[in-house]
Amino acid sequence: MCGIGGAVNLSLKQIPGLEQQLSVINELQKHRGPDGYATWQHERQQVGFAHRRLSIIDLSTGDQPMRDAAGNWVTYNGEIYNYIELRAEIGAEKFTTTSDTEVILQAYQQWGTECVKRLRGMFAFALWDEANQRLFCARDRFGIKPFYYTIVGNTLYFASEIKALLPFIERIETDLEGFKDYLVFQFCLAGKTLFKNIQELLPGHILTVTQGVIEVKRYWEVYYDRDFNHTAYYFEDKIRELLSESVGLHLRSDVPVGSYLSGGLDSSIVASLAGQKYPSNFLGFTGKFSFDPHYDESRYARALAEWCEFELHEIDITVDDFINNIHQVIYHLDYPVAGPGSFPQYMVSRLASRYRKVVLGGQGGDEIFGGYVRYLIAYFEQCIKGAIEGTLHNGNFIVTYESIIPNLTALQQYKPLLQEFWREGLFGDMDRRYFRLVNRAPILGDEINWELLNHYSAFETFRMIFKGDNVKDGSYFDSMTHFDFKTLLPALLQVEDRVSMAHGLESRVPLLDHPLVELAATIPADIKFKDGAMKRVYRDALRSVLPEMIANRQDKMGFPVPLTEWINGPAREFVFDIFSSRQALTRPLINNRLVLDKLDKESKFGRTIWGLFCLEIWQQEFHDKEVDYKQLLLEPQFA
Repeated sequence: MCGIGGAVNLSLKQIPGLEQQLSVINELQKHRGPDGYATWQHERQQVGFAHRRLSIIDLSTGDQPMRDAAGNWVTYNGEIYNYIELRAEIGAEKFTTTSDTEVILQAYQQWGTECVKRLRGMFAFALWDEANQRLFCARDRFGIKPFYYTIVGNTLYFASEIKALLPFIERIETDLEGFKDYLVFQFCLAGKTLFKNIQELLPGHILTVTQGVIEVKRYWEVYYDRDFNHTAYYFEDKIRELLSESVGLHLRSDVPVGSYLSGGLDSSIVASLAGQKYPSNFLGFTGKFSFDPHYDESRYARALAEWCEFELHEIDITVDDFINNIHQVIYHLDYPVAGPGSFPQYMVSRLASRYRKVVLGGQGGDEIFGGYVRYLIAYFEQCIKGAIEGTLHNGNFIVTYESIIPNLTALQQYKPLLQEFWREGLFGDMDRRYFRLVNRAPILGDEINWELLNHYSAFETFRMIFKGDNVKDGSYFDSMTHFDFKTLLPALLQVEDRVSMAHGLESRVPLLDHPLVELAATIPADIKFKDGAMKRVYRDALRSVLPEMIANRQDKMGFPVPLTEWINGPAREFVFDIFSSRQALTRPLINNRLVLDKLDKESKFGRTIWGLFCLEIWQQEFHDKEVDYKQLLLEPQFA
């Protein structure tokens, strides 16, 4: 796990000041790699790489940027979990190190750009092909590892984090389409970012620069080709087999490994399987807000740790932690985040980094197996429509109206959402109905300058992804999970990467192993979502590795934060000052005077104030410090 960056001139001409530029990239990403740093510059200065290292595999000979015998160079962030198998396939005699980094170089020599299809893991890398004078960049299938780029003049710059690109762009400005995406979805779509002229290389894509031509193309896709020839028992066996194998691969490390443990289904399953395979000195890490049981899931984490007989480290997160760390959280995220879970994740990661360099997490289960309550809400509406129209049993419905009723108790806490969802009618087109469920913009009003954003339709971008060609036969359940897999999941993984790397900690996600994901996409929804029970086949497959109180758990908390209580109590002055600074009161896109009027009106688990609060801190950390980023290019070289 590392921080990468670099530059290439599109005309292959010398880049003035390249050495200083690479030094600045390394300085702004030093938290990602506290164990070492280096740069490489081509002798003609037309291309160069920067690297910060967090040593996990091959601690003695895996330094980067790394060169092979053909004169190719690579800077790489991530882990190739099947590097041992690839090394054997390519031929061990060709290697001079035991690192997975060298496997990328040798795989490229063997298979060219097709090598990415053989890599099993999380990765973002840039490789300079000396013979062809070509830059080849790639990002893993799910977006676990980040890759951002911008073009300034005739030079392409890239980095693991956006902040490392800010010194090079002409001005730090908000991308209006990305901003509207954030208001609607809480993340950006289709490779946009919140920074104008900075793009994200999408998951499962490669980028090449050859003779001044930039080409971006997809190398992997998940296809929802449903397998109706096998039973639930078959899929349960395959899930157990593939996830067990994935956890084993994710435990490959030359340093000790631990696990996040929220008390939810996914992190508990991952930690339980890992604890079985790693019985010696395995550690778990969890956080809690102990002042109120509504914000404390730690009893579930303790139950799993006792069941698996490993040590659990806990942190009690306080309002002082919030006040003292929230600016750093947003700085490390590069983005505002409308979901408050990023803050406690940051605190738990800091705890874990004191004991481990590698932790496992449970991201991905909700998106690949169907774990969000909104799927049940959306499908319940479709069942009502089918029952009224007499089409309930014509094959268009994965569960019947009758069978879904017992599982509707999961909606008890979501009655306000149901009222809002049905306020504007029922039974519209599926894409528009699901858009209504994920659209957060209606809760915002005059505090947003909507006139500046009306040129762009977030719905049209949504619909393009929702109706992907890889979803067969218009399956509503598959379309919903597919949209979240392609958009929400990478946004969650961005948080996972940043809050861990902020502390020099590597986070691995075994549920996101492509053989398991490809299997899950073939499971028919009437098995995956039987009787409207979320994650049914997945839960049944792994029930035996969990204590009963977790295996049967129905309340889904998702690390809630007592922000409303803090705003109305000990953090009120702090939050008020954030919104009432001179800069905050002159934002062109947001009227923070109106936001201040709403501080007392936020609901208990509401996200409106939190989203706007993070947005203001984001502007303070990046837009208001534009001069500081530019100044870095004029400073003496950094260590």
